[in-house]
Amino acid sequence: MAIPETMRAMVLDGPRKPLRATELPVPEPGPGQVLLKVLACGVCRTDLHLLDGEVDVPEPPRVLGHQIVGELVAGELPEGASPGGLLGVPWLGWTDGVCEYCRSGRENLCPNARFTGRDIDGGYAEYTLADARFTLPLPPSFEPLDVAPLLCAGLIGYRALRMCGDAPPGPAPPRSGHPRSSTRRSSSRPSARSCRWRSKRWLPGASSSAAAST
Repeated sequence: MAIPETMRAMVLDGPRKPLRATELPVPEPGPGQVLLKVLACGVCRTDLHLLDGEVDVPEPPRVLGHQIVGELVAGELPEGASPGGLLGVPWLGWTDGVCEYCRSGRENLCPNARFTGRDIDGGYAEYTLADARFTLPLPPSFEPLDVAPLLCAGLIGYRALRMCGDAPPGPAPPRSGHPRSSTRRSSSRPSARSCRWRSKRWLPGASSSAAAST
């Protein structure tokens, strides 16, 4: 695939300012990075927080967007990916890999983390760079527009379900009404079996290690 020298992008210049359409150079991937041709990018509530100045953007101008589905066109080949294959890019875009959180599998709490569309240019553009470690190989059968929102809200639910464990059988919760209306409290929680089933439905074939970091 021929990669152009420039690309169209929507840029945030500062809080409470409309996004600006502009032309930018197509970035070149460095060590450990991938270059993606953006096929779809969802709009998250966090993007509106950034736009409204409720969440700081350290170094504007910035290309927003962190629910990215793209085609791998250059750079390092992530584990489980194939040249020209689909990759997903979530909010968590980079961590230092050496802090206590990174070393204990809790990269999302890294104090030096960098986030896609906030500290790193995101997906409101024709091309974007991403750290290969924080991309998700996606099955080719996925429709980019359908899967893009799962790369934020879907991953949050996936992580919660993945972390839930088995619980002893207990009485079923009330079918209707406020839980407090029941005189008998239920201690039952979703089982690990249901967690696995649901998570497979949401992101079948996606890498669970990167998904768990969201």
